[in-house]
Amino acid sequence: MKRRNLTSVIKVLDGGFSTQLSTHVNDKIDGDPLWTARFLTTEPKAIFATHLDFLRAGADIIETNTYQATIDGFVKYLNTTKEESLEVIRKAVDYAKDAVNVYGKEIENDESAKNRKPLIAGSCGPYGACLHDGSEYSGSYCDHISREFLIDWHRPRVRALLEEGVDLLAIETIPCVREAEALIDLLKEFPNARAWLSFSCRDDGKSLADGSSFQEIAVRCYKNALPGQIIAIGVNCIAPQFVTALLRDINRDKSDNLIPLIVYPNSGEKYTVTEGWKKEGEVINLHEFIGEWLDLGVRYIGGCCRTYATDIKQIRLKVDQWQTQTCVN
Repeated sequence: MKRRNLTSVIKVLDGGFSTQLSTHVNDKIDGDPLWTARFLTTEPKAIFATHLDFLRAGADIIETNTYQATIDGFVKYLNTTKEESLEVIRKAVDYAKDAVNVYGKEIENDESAKNRKPLIAGSCGPYGACLHDGSEYSGSYCDHISREFLIDWHRPRVRALLEEGVDLLAIETIPCVREAEALIDLLKEFPNARAWLSFSCRDDGKSLADGSSFQEIAVRCYKNALPGQIIAIGVNCIAPQFVTALLRDINRDKSDNLIPLIVYPNSGEKYTVTEGWKKEGEVINLHEFIGEWLDLGVRYIGGCCRTYATDIKQIRLKVDQWQTQTCVN
């Protein structure tokens, strides 16, 4: 593939929060209805340490531990009030800020550090994540709830994250058209906010989890947002070998004004509520595809489930090598 003359800086994201968190805690994470969000109340030091791991590995952007942090979930499983639930979400931002501050002091005199000004993205998982039934990978719930319901459901967490001072929002693992469009509408209520929009997709190289055309919906959402509000569109939590087919046509006919893309795949393993994570067939390392994705216009790259800080360190190395070669060429 011919490499375009691209000058924009690539941002390295963090990896699978639950995966790295497992190196700091002994309790069960996968399968818990609150997933990593429970540890916001039980193991805040481990949350901080996990963020710091990713920063030390070279992440330019870390996500708050709020993918599964919802009012519904906290009220049901922690017996909190709505306001107490929102306070837990705000605390998640503070733990990320603490890690950034500590890391900043660590690299104060280290001129080799690439990520000198890390950003914090407020993680916003889909409604399906709080259902604890794997429906963020199917979007089945979108047939039964309205766009207005989804806007109202997402609004409190989005507002709490923004008010607590995240730099941007990570709207991720969105499996269906209705929820994606609802979130674009919601963002317009916060015109100064920036976000990326990342989808949950099938393994067929063309479809959202709900069967809709990924490329059509992703580009439409990007164009329908307020100017500059969506900084990138893309995919997450998908096996690495299925990413290129989803992204390759988005910027095919564009020599300028490329749509910025984002990708943070999982390890290639599959998750089910009943069996947990397991390998199906050959698992291909995501690092093999990094140069290929960057050539397609990917400007934000990291890892999702089952990727560790060590994987982010390797991504950082590959990205730096690619950027050096691009500047030379």
